[in-house]
Amino acid sequence: MLTDQQIRIARSAREYVAEHGEAPSMRELAAAVGLSSVATIAYHLQRMRERGEPVATRGRRISRRCPSCGR
Repeated sequence: MLTDQQIRIARSAREYVAEHGEAPSMRELAAAVGLSSVATIAYHLQRMRERGEPVATRGRRISRRCPSCGR
Protein backbone atom coordinates (compact mmCIF):
# COMPACT_ATOMS: atom_id res chain seq x y z
CA MET A 1 0.00 0.00 0.00
CA LEU A 2 1.29 3.44 -0.94
CA THR A 3 1.50 6.38 1.42
CA ASP A 4 -0.37 9.60 0.66
CA GLN A 5 2.87 11.23 -0.45
CA GLN A 6 3.63 8.34 -2.82
CA ILE A 7 0.14 8.54 -4.28
CA ARG A 8 0.69 12.27 -4.93
CA ILE A 9 4.02 11.50 -6.61
CA ALA A 10 2.51 8.82 -8.86
CA ARG A 11 -0.45 11.05 -9.78
CA SER A 12 1.83 14.01 -10.55
CA ALA A 13 4.07 11.84 -12.74
CA ARG A 14 1.07 10.57 -14.74
CA GLU A 15 -0.28 14.10 -15.18
CA TYR A 16 3.12 15.34 -16.32
CA VAL A 17 3.38 12.59 -18.93
CA ALA A 18 -0.13 13.36 -20.18
CA GLU A 19 0.68 17.05 -20.49
CA HIS A 20 4.25 16.92 -21.81
CA GLY A 21 4.49 13.54 -23.53
CA GLU A 22 7.54 12.46 -21.52
CA ALA A 23 8.39 11.51 -17.96
CA PRO A 24 9.32 14.29 -15.52
CA SER A 25 12.78 14.74 -14.07
CA MET A 26 13.10 14.17 -10.35
CA ARG A 27 13.40 17.95 -9.82
CA GLU A 28 10.20 18.56 -11.78
CA LEU A 29 8.45 15.83 -9.83
CA ALA A 30 9.65 17.29 -6.52
CA ALA A 31 8.34 20.73 -7.52
CA ALA A 32 5.01 19.27 -8.62
CA VAL A 33 4.36 17.73 -5.18
CA GLY A 34 5.77 20.67 -3.23
CA LEU A 35 9.07 19.19 -2.07
CA SER A 36 12.43 20.92 -2.25
CA SER A 37 14.51 17.77 -1.83
CA VAL A 38 15.26 15.52 -4.77
CA ALA A 39 16.60 12.97 -2.28
CA THR A 40 13.12 12.65 -0.77
CA ILE A 41 11.66 11.95 -4.21
CA ALA A 42 14.40 9.37 -4.86
CA TYR A 43 13.59 7.68 -1.55
CA HIS A 44 9.88 7.49 -2.31
CA LEU A 45 10.49 6.26 -5.88
CA GLN A 46 12.74 3.48 -4.58
CA ARG A 47 10.12 2.36 -2.05
CA MET A 48 7.42 2.49 -4.74
CA ARG A 49 9.52 0.34 -7.11
CA GLU A 50 10.09 -2.17 -4.31
CA ARG A 51 6.32 -2.41 -3.89
CA GLY A 52 5.80 -2.98 -7.61
CA GLU A 53 4.60 0.54 -8.43
CA PRO A 54 7.19 1.86 -10.89
CA VAL A 55 7.16 5.56 -11.75
CA ALA A 56 9.15 6.66 -14.76
CA THR A 57 11.47 9.64 -14.50
CA ARG A 58 13.88 11.06 -16.98
CA GLY A 59 17.40 12.22 -16.41
CA ARG A 60 20.95 11.34 -17.09
CA ARG A 61 21.57 7.74 -17.84
CA ILE A 62 24.75 6.14 -16.62
CA SER A 63 26.36 4.37 -19.51
CA ARG A 64 29.44 2.19 -19.48
CA ARG A 65 29.75 2.44 -23.25
CA CYS A 66 32.16 4.64 -25.08
CA PRO A 67 30.26 7.61 -26.57
CA SER A 68 32.44 7.52 -29.70
CA CYS A 69 32.42 3.86 -30.70
CA GLY A 70 29.49 2.45 -28.69
CA ARG A 71 31.54 -0.36 -27.09
